[in-house]
Amino acid sequence: MSRIGKQPVDLPSGVEATIAQGSVTVKGPKGSLVYSWGSGVDVKSESKQVLVSLVNKDRQAKANYGSTRAHINNMVKGVTESWRRVLELTGVGFTAKLNGNKLVLNTGYSHEVELAVPVGITCIVDKTRVQVDGIDKELVGTFAATVRRVCPPEPYLGKGIKYSDEQIRRKAGKTGK
Repeated sequence: MSRIGKQPVDLPSGVEATIAQGSVTVKGPKGSLVYSWGSGVDVKSESKQVLVSLVNKDRQAKANYGSTRAHINNMVKGVTESWRRVLELTGVGFTAKLNGNKLVLNTGYSHEVELAVPVGITCIVDKTRVQVDGIDKELVGTFAATVRRVCPPEPYLGKGIKYSDEQIRRKAGKTGK
């Protein structure tokens, strides 16, 4: 059984959780999020805490138990603090800019790559750094991964788009005789 699922989710001041038939809505100062949990799990709200309990003991219910608690905790953190991923562009001439609600990346291809910024995401661009902010952790992570996928870092020169906290394992190039 999940140790994570047993822990209650504390609601800070200014955050409220509403539970209605299979879904929980978390509202806070930055916005609101909705999550529908899977089978075998029950969610209750009690005095500034959200409790997740196990209804069935089958395998899928046990898997949903910890996941449901983690999703609700991520929602609470998102509506109070926001989620952030920072990407760095490394390489000669690699730049990024915002054009309306499109992120334009120049990463050494013959053309510029344009990515539409999803609703609920804000991008702050500083020539070689892209900061992705939002209240939904899944949406922030998915968009950051999409940006990184345009030109992933390569191991020889380290050129490409990488997360700011990512370590690239460098390989030695060819050696002459």
